[in-house]
Amino acid sequence: QVQLVESGGDLVRPGGSLRLSCAASGFTSSSYAMSWYRQAPGKERELVVVISSTGGWTNYADSVKGRFTISRDNGKNTVYLQMNSLKPEDTAVYYCNVVYFDMKYWGKGTLVTVSS
Repeated sequence: QVQLVESGGDLVRPGGSLRLSCAASGFTSSSYAMSWYRQAPGKERELVVVISSTGGWTNYADSVKGRFTISRDNGKNTVYLQMNSLKPEDTAVYYCNVVYFDMKYWGKGTLVTVSS
C-alpha cells in the first residue's frame, strides 16, 4: 500500500535551516508528481510546493519562494524540502502528499517549530 513517511522536523531559531525528507513506498514514486503541504495551528492545510515526476518542474507558494527548495531522488524514492531563512510563520506540521489513481495520500507529518 502507498506509504509516505516524513522526517526532519525540529525546533529551529528564526533565520535557521532545516531539511525535511519524505520516503515513499508502495508505488512507483518516480512516475508521480509529489507535494509538500503544511498546517499551522488553527489554520487550514496549505500547499507549499509541487515537484513533477522528473523534478524538472516545480511550483512554490509565494510565501516560501526564494527560501525553500524541493528536490527528489527517484533512486531512493525520497522527496526533500530544504528550508532556509525560516520565519516564525513557517511553524507548522509539514505533510508529504501524492495523488495516486485519483486518491490523495498523506504521511503523518513532521513538526517544524521556528522560535527563539
